[in-house]
Amino acid sequence: MFERGYVGRPMARAWRIEILLAGLLTALPGSTAQADLKSLETYQAAAARFGSQLTVPELETTPEQITSAVDHVIQTANARLDEIGAMKPAETTFTNTALALDDLAFQAGRVGNRLGLIKETSTNAALREAATQAIKRFEEWAVGLDYREDVYRAVQACADTPPKLSPEDAKLLAETLRDYRRAGLALPRAERDEVERLRKELARLCTDFDSNIRDTQQELTFTRQELVGVPDSFFSRPGIKTGDDAYTIKVNITWQRLMILENARREDVRRRVDEAACRLAMDKNVGLLQQIVELRDKIAHRLGYASWADYKTEVKMARHAAAATQFLNDLRAGLQPKFESELEELRQLKAADTADTNAVLGTWDWRYYENQLKKQRYNVDAEALRVYFPYQAVLRGMFDIYQRMFGLRFEEVQPPSVWSDGVRLYAVLDAQSGEPLGLFYLDMFPREGKYNHFAHFSIVDGKRLPDGKYQRPVSALICNFPPPQPDEPSLLSHDEVETLFHEFGHAMHATLTRANHARFSGTSVPRDFVEAPSQMLENWVWDKKVLDGFAADYRDPSKKIPADVLNQLDAARKSTLAIFYRRQIAFGLLDLALHTHIHPGDQTNVVELSNQILSDVFLPVPTHTAFVAYFGHLTGYDAGYYGYAWADAIAADMAKVFETAPDGYLDVATGSKLRKEIYEPGDSRDVSVSIEAFLGRAHSTQPFLEELGIATP
Repeated sequence: MFERGYVGRPMARAWRIEILLAGLLTALPGSTAQADLKSLETYQAAAARFGSQLTVPELETTPEQITSAVDHVIQTANARLDEIGAMKPAETTFTNTALALDDLAFQAGRVGNRLGLIKETSTNAALREAATQAIKRFEEWAVGLDYREDVYRAVQACADTPPKLSPEDAKLLAETLRDYRRAGLALPRAERDEVERLRKELARLCTDFDSNIRDTQQELTFTRQELVGVPDSFFSRPGIKTGDDAYTIKVNITWQRLMILENARREDVRRRVDEAACRLAMDKNVGLLQQIVELRDKIAHRLGYASWADYKTEVKMARHAAAATQFLNDLRAGLQPKFESELEELRQLKAADTADTNAVLGTWDWRYYENQLKKQRYNVDAEALRVYFPYQAVLRGMFDIYQRMFGLRFEEVQPPSVWSDGVRLYAVLDAQSGEPLGLFYLDMFPREGKYNHFAHFSIVDGKRLPDGKYQRPVSALICNFPPPQPDEPSLLSHDEVETLFHEFGHAMHATLTRANHARFSGTSVPRDFVEAPSQMLENWVWDKKVLDGFAADYRDPSKKIPADVLNQLDAARKSTLAIFYRRQIAFGLLDLALHTHIHPGDQTNVVELSNQILSDVFLPVPTHTAFVAYFGHLTGYDAGYYGYAWADAIAADMAKVFETAPDGYLDVATGSKLRKEIYEPGDSRDVSVSIEAFLGRAHSTQPFLEELGIATP
């Protein structure tokens, strides 16, 4: 019933950045003095005039409040479930069964979303731990909702009538019954109870797996000479210099790890860092993952599915694990010639560098030589380009673009409270009518104990309430961009600019929803589609016309990013596109294999299987390592990592609509169509219908294959 409330970019495109903030935050673009901002009440009054409401979360501030919140929501929900379950068949209606369950899930989900936000963003370690434990209890209770046989009978009695419903209402009723079937309500009581027990155990294990990833730390110390090739700016970062000639990196902090892997000339240093990264959380999570995967397989078989991958893909666009696997294998084969060519080019660079004609490329090498290739052939230095992307200017420029495209207005709001200094709150309004459409928070810089990736978190879903008012959505971007330094502003890499456009696309998807039911609101769409609208928006940062709106040297704003630099940057990206996607395909295939080929008692080990696939599809992994122990996508995106590439294929096709529009990526009419056909419906209709409505034709994978350089018949 409850999905994890965040979505983000795939691994290897989004950098996780951890730098101690040390009080260096500055105001966001467009911000005015806090005293001059409009109050939340002003926007709430405006929303009321449109028959809707805006509500911000009141986050719990003590462990006791967290416990009390969970107690209250469980007690309240259970009482409502008792009422539904006590009805006689003749008393059941759509409103008091399926719709009532959506209302209940909406209210309970608000508590679950708050707990997730506290767990990942609180500055108080005790609160984070209390939220972690509360989530375990909450998720165990949520699993049990699927096994209320009395409630199931009431919903089934309603469906047996059958009532006359709108398409969206009919979809809600059908999918509610589907949930019960997928939970095992048709099984004999003893088997059903066993599935419920296993699912509760699974929820606890997954929470522990995630917590171990969040909490794992690994430090390595080097001399300055060992780190030859690493940019000088790295050594002045807070916390790096730890002795007279000692420089310490945290391997679990992605920006620090990548700085070494991409720039350190010494192979032994790169190898040491890479192998340490592949052992993160290994001691705690390997055994946990084995239990998780075996439990999932056991549950799937109890429910009548051939595998957990089949169980998970049933409700996605792929429908079957075989379709997802075939999609990845076809891409793998199509990319093979280009992949071999790209790897050989990098290997030749290593051979010349080491004076060894038989040099072999390791997993610790490809980032470094890819970086060297871009510098040597394309004259692209990613670090040098940061001067064109000061954070405040980028955010202001992105706001301008999204406001124009979607007919919106963003205004900063005086928040009643925030969970950390520097967090900002914005209202989204329809530019023409002035209707408040939702709120979003920006928590953009790293700090100790914070979620260390980039993601969009739903906090309050869009929903038509029982009194007829519409609850407008509230969400947050939880990011880790480089904070300002004493002598310079926050400067983003081009890749980080791409990440910002991507994540804000999720915020728009959530905010612009018009779906009546929380189940279908915003980003609550199939997981192999949810990334497509945001991945499509990544194209914007490769367009010179778009970038000219904000990309300028912060030291001299009259200097725009040169067209030849952008062209070379794009050429450099495409020069190793096969390497990028083969790595993504490897992740997707190992995810599907773990959830297809591992069964309790068959002695298949999660590490051996995943390492074999990574080695076969990408590059041989270091011995005695376990990448999967730190692969956080295995919870939440389990049997679903293929969805990134799947969504990329859809995104490439959708981008063509903008590319052929009169005003290109800034075409207002096409932006309005994207808002109407993709963002507003959410999952209130089949997403395939929404995709074709936006495209004006059937979906094609041809643009994606052309982008990858794969020849088609």
